[in-house]
Amino acid sequence: MVALPALREVLAGRDFRKLFGVRLVAQFGDGLLQAALATFVLFSPEREPDAVKVAASFAILLLPYSLIGPFAGVFLDRWRRRNVLVRANLLKALFTIPIITLVMAGNDGPGLGLAVLVVLGIGRFVLAGLSASLPHVVEGRDLVTANALTPTSGTIMAAAGALAGVALRSALGGGDRGSEIVLACALVAYAASALVAARIAVDRLGPDGTRPSDTLRGVAVGLVEGIRELRIHGEAGRAIAVVGAHRVAFGVLTAGGLLLVRYTFNAVGAADRALNEFAMLTGAAAVGALCGAIITPWASRRWGSVDWSVVALLQAGTVGIGLVVTGAMVPSLPVLLLGSISIGFAGQAVKVCSDTLVQRFIPDDHLGRVFALFDMIVNVCLVAGITVMAVVSPTTGQAPAVYIGVGLLLIFTALWYRRRGPRRVPLIDA
Repeated sequence: MVALPALREVLAGRDFRKLFGVRLVAQFGDGLLQAALATFVLFSPEREPDAVKVAASFAILLLPYSLIGPFAGVFLDRWRRRNVLVRANLLKALFTIPIITLVMAGNDGPGLGLAVLVVLGIGRFVLAGLSASLPHVVEGRDLVTANALTPTSGTIMAAAGALAGVALRSALGGGDRGSEIVLACALVAYAASALVAARIAVDRLGPDGTRPSDTLRGVAVGLVEGIRELRIHGEAGRAIAVVGAHRVAFGVLTAGGLLLVRYTFNAVGAADRALNEFAMLTGAAAVGALCGAIITPWASRRWGSVDWSVVALLQAGTVGIGLVVTGAMVPSLPVLLLGSISIGFAGQAVKVCSDTLVQRFIPDDHLGRVFALFDMIVNVCLVAGITVMAVVSPTTGQAPAVYIGVGLLLIFTALWYRRRGPRRVPLIDA
């Protein structure tokens, strides 16, 4: 588990606490934004999305991480990362205004999708910058603890923001008006995150060394260099591949869970109840991620990052298959909750180990672009999983063969990683 002395040591750093605060506030705002859009597009009684619309909605939420990622990486290795955190959050607040305007007009067409793409695309700079900045405010031996704490806490804050958004909208009587208020709260959160980032010294977060060019050619060169770094440092490349495989599985299960609560567990008109149940699934996955973050630092030190990632993937694969089989192919909310905890646990365990491996093996002047590539790969895999579910699943989400296939994917990935990865990789200094 995360040792309390190590946790206290990490939290003792003033600049770490500020960077941590930027993440928490910004991702809470992201949760509010996603909740508002989900309630407006996917869980509105007058709008009945099919599997394709579900996939398109998630693609809009996730693809900016892929499209902007390479650019974010190159510029994060050139620009002062503290300035990126301040300005990107302010721009997110500014460009949330058109989203609010479109929701007020009841417009859920391409214009809304484009506005959301802009906000989340800018947000790519924030999350990539946070990851690339972390080694500048945390000693090397505490990186594994920091990597367990920060992304997990961010995920939990995003989930908390989503739950708060759902609760606030319900308290306001539901409907589009409630979504508008939730979006306004997201705007405030982005502005607050920028203020927190402004309290960090301009040069504190790097980058170090030579800066690459900010031309289009520089972006292309940065992509190639990032890929080359992953080829040179196979440990980091394989770790990223493992996280990608998990995200494919997570995408399938996310889309399946949404369809199940929307059309199988509830009547078509019971959108609010379906939304509450999907929020429960999101919360269960967050609980699993929290457990993974608590256990992973201790477990990775004891067994090594590769072996611990293998264990986490195996448990998710076997639990998933077991739940489908023992459930006699009939889905239920308790089954989905257990599956959410399991897949959330595995995801956080492999992500913590992979983040630390990337930070260990990739030089600082390439960290920004490698983390951007990391995020690009992860989110493309997530969208791919959601798209697979949209193509092969009925609108009800009842596709037991697909869920068993997801379990097998996780098991096979674990076995491959066990064979190709080193038995132990030092995640902390002696």
